[in-house]
Amino acid sequence: MAVFEKPHALIDVPLHYCPGCTHGIVHRLVAEVIDELGIEGKTIGIAPVGCSVMAYNYFNCDMIEAAHGRAPAVATGVKRADPENNIVFTYQGDGDLASIGMAETVHAAARNENITVIFINNAIYGMTGGQMAPTSLVGQVTQTSPYGRDPKACGYPIKVCEMLSELVGPEYLERVTVNNVKNVRNAKKAIKKAFQNQIDGKGFSLVEVVSSCPTNWGMTPKQALDWIESDMLPYYPLGVYKDRSAEQKEAE
Repeated sequence: MAVFEKPHALIDVPLHYCPGCTHGIVHRLVAEVIDELGIEGKTIGIAPVGCSVMAYNYFNCDMIEAAHGRAPAVATGVKRADPENNIVFTYQGDGDLASIGMAETVHAAARNENITVIFINNAIYGMTGGQMAPTSLVGQVTQTSPYGRDPKACGYPIKVCEMLSELVGPEYLERVTVNNVKNVRNAKKAIKKAFQNQIDGKGFSLVEVVSSCPTNWGMTPKQALDWIESDMLPYYPLGVYKDRSAEQKEAE
């Protein structure tokens, strides 16, 4: 009797991610949710440029490759083309979603497009060598901020959930992390809720996952998980930033 196996929605192939990278954990959570909701045959994933650029090799559903930052725009088109049958999710990093794709993200949220966005925030451009990202912390050393991020020159890190929560449109915004077992379980609940919201026709749901990048942070995997707790979470607090349906129930 099997006690542990890969979800059917995750193809049984080695991942290309660096040792200690938490992309693999999030991939598994997304696949588990697809399995549990029974939506694999109607799910379409949108992967843009970034560490997740080869996600089409890993998810056992239809996948579309989008230009850098354009995943929400592509997802909008796919969803609107067949809204009753397509379950659409984007899987994006912070450099993609919060920099070149910021306009697409904001306007998809403002329109309350009925899509699900999985947003990986590891505070750095991972695939292209470790440059400073819109989410890099003040003082964080990267390839393009060797003396640490200076807010006078580069501004402050963007808090995506907080920013989008000021919009009327979005249905659901939650920030989670996957640095320990408890947080992994909470992350799965959030991802499942985001997909269920789409199934129920409620609109735009975004789950931000505070993640690690040991390679470009110059840390061991253990140090990177600890750094999430000590440095990232104080600036990026976990929690639900908007849940319109829950707010309406409370008002009633």
